[in-house]
Amino acid sequence: MSDREVVVYRQYCPAGVQRVLAFGTSAFIGEVDGSTVLKYPLEPGGDMSHLKHEHKILKILGRHPRIVAHKGLTDAGLYLERAANETIYKYLVESDRTPPSLRQRVTWCREVAEAVEHIHSKSVIHCDIQPTNILVDENLHIKLADFQGDYLSENGEVIAGRSGEPCRYFCPRDNEFESSPTTDLFALGSTIYFIMTGHEVFLDIAGGEDRWAEQYRV
Repeated sequence: MSDREVVVYRQYCPAGVQRVLAFGTSAFIGEVDGSTVLKYPLEPGGDMSHLKHEHKILKILGRHPRIVAHKGLTDAGLYLERAANETIYKYLVESDRTPPSLRQRVTWCREVAEAVEHIHSKSVIHCDIQPTNILVDENLHIKLADFQGDYLSENGEVIAGRSGEPCRYFCPRDNEFESSPTTDLFALGSTIYFIMTGHEVFLDIAGGEDRWAEQYRV
């Protein structure tokens, strides 16, 4: 059994950030105001490469109603559109809201599919489609977020990100680090299952059992 390094990060707020709303393996999400958040490194002066990568992808994707809008990259971090209802995971699992109608669920599934269709048309592979990366805005429309995946550069080179699906959304393949539209579609299918049923596939898998945890430990 190998030793595991445990890294502890303390929350902090750069200038203009009111409070931390969420965090992941590489960044905090901080509240700027009612319509804007700042995505910034886990430590002051930390690595910005993943944020620059995400900003590049968002510029490639352009403005689209199903994609979270970017509002600029600065030395502080990446400014993004804020979704009033947070993630669809929280909306369906961690809130006391009245369960959405079948019509609403079907609409969400269609909107997520529209987002995936758009990113693939721009030669972008998301690599981490799942409920915690899908936002719900004030009008209950879907916004796909967290673009740390792969994209095809202007000269035809594949620029790899640092993202990968958790186990419930991972399409089995010979090379587990190789992503494609097919692997995104597998993750989309698992996400649609979650939206329609309110719970994830493979309930026997313990929560947080993520095959990528070691590879992308920060």
